[in-house]
Amino acid sequence: MRNIKLTWVALITGLTLLWLQAEPILTASYPFFTLRAAILQYTGILGIGVMSVGMLLALRPVRVEPWLGGLDKAYRLHKWLGITGLVIAVTHWAWVKVPKWAVGWGLLVKPKRGPRAEETVAIFRFFREQRDLAESIGEWAFYAAVVLIAIALIKRFPYRHFFKTHRLLAVVYLLLVFHAVVLMNFGYWSQPVGAVMALLMAGGSVAAVMSLRRKVGARRRALGTIEALVHHPDNRVLKVSIKLQGHWPGHEAGQFAFVTFDPAEGAHPFTISSAWQGDGRMSFLIKGIGDYTGQLPGTLRVGQPATVEGPYGRFSFAGEKTRQVWVAGGIGITPFIARMQALALAPDGREVDLFYSTSAPDAVFINKVRQRAEDAGVKQHVLVSQRDGRLDARRIAAAVPGWKTADFWFCGPAAFGGALREAFTAQGLPAADFHQELFDMR
Repeated sequence: MRNIKLTWVALITGLTLLWLQAEPILTASYPFFTLRAAILQYTGILGIGVMSVGMLLALRPVRVEPWLGGLDKAYRLHKWLGITGLVIAVTHWAWVKVPKWAVGWGLLVKPKRGPRAEETVAIFRFFREQRDLAESIGEWAFYAAVVLIAIALIKRFPYRHFFKTHRLLAVVYLLLVFHAVVLMNFGYWSQPVGAVMALLMAGGSVAAVMSLRRKVGARRRALGTIEALVHHPDNRVLKVSIKLQGHWPGHEAGQFAFVTFDPAEGAHPFTISSAWQGDGRMSFLIKGIGDYTGQLPGTLRVGQPATVEGPYGRFSFAGEKTRQVWVAGGIGITPFIARMQALALAPDGREVDLFYSTSAPDAVFINKVRQRAEDAGVKQHVLVSQRDGRLDARRIAAAVPGWKTADFWFCGPAAFGGALREAFTAQGLPAADFHQELFDMR
């Protein structure tokens, strides 16, 4: 989380400083409408800047995973940038509209504009001719962006519809790039801010086109078929085993992949629940928590084709400490199952305590988890919330007296993980030693 916060702050701060270097607003006295024009430039630069980085992150770039801490963190930053872009766009729109309304109401007097100097640069002369069109396109693109971003943030909106509507943001972004290029202060193009904005918009435009052509992650996809299905009805978990036919680079325990069973539904992210053994086989544990995943036990069939894209993520169980504490909430047990399978094949000598808290116990499923733990030499603590109460930091600390010397790895509900992180860091655990999967792609 620390690095995605730093990245967000660095982006906003960097764009602000670049704009201030080009616009002497801090050293000059601006009348209101001149100030308004400058703020429109500033909010425009911030808005299209954060949207450009958001578009680049939508490409699922694996090269940024080491810095951000995994694709799950990159998607959290993508979400923050979307919200930031929405807020800035509303602010930009307000600075356009409110002064105009104030003039109409007689509250402000707009100064008369003298004749414009003739533009000698051909491209800028062309931009000036497109100004009215760019303003109109920008306004309607803004309205579309508000609707589409709102849809993306409303979790109750079905994923299969979100999957389709979210791609339309690429079209909106390209329209806003046209708006920004035409209306950006011509003097900025010869300044560092102009060069940076050109790079951001060029990169974002390439990303938008790739999204529209459905090329995101194309080189990381492998075709396969469903080899086996095992349903655990008591905890609504479906184990899907897939035999890959295409190339797969291999994966580490704790990574995830985007899996497509139905092209009309689109790809869904699922944590890989099996260690890679080089035989082209992998499995996923899928919890029936929504309309789509809840229907999978009745719709998937052995022999059905599937597309797997990945692997992604940095939930890698790495670290120099010889003790680890794993905490799984519900279906958050998935990466730990994969890790226990890997440890059974190649022990790493660490002392591990696994806390598995579930509110929907399935005896067969729990027994399989117990067997995995025994094979891996992992000490397991299973808590059924209705019987054993809620798992908290106090119970974990009591069961693991040496917890301060351990790395913590958490996968489960975000609020649960946040509460544990806060409790343990308050008692002296370094924040960097608490690793949490942010498995929320919306």
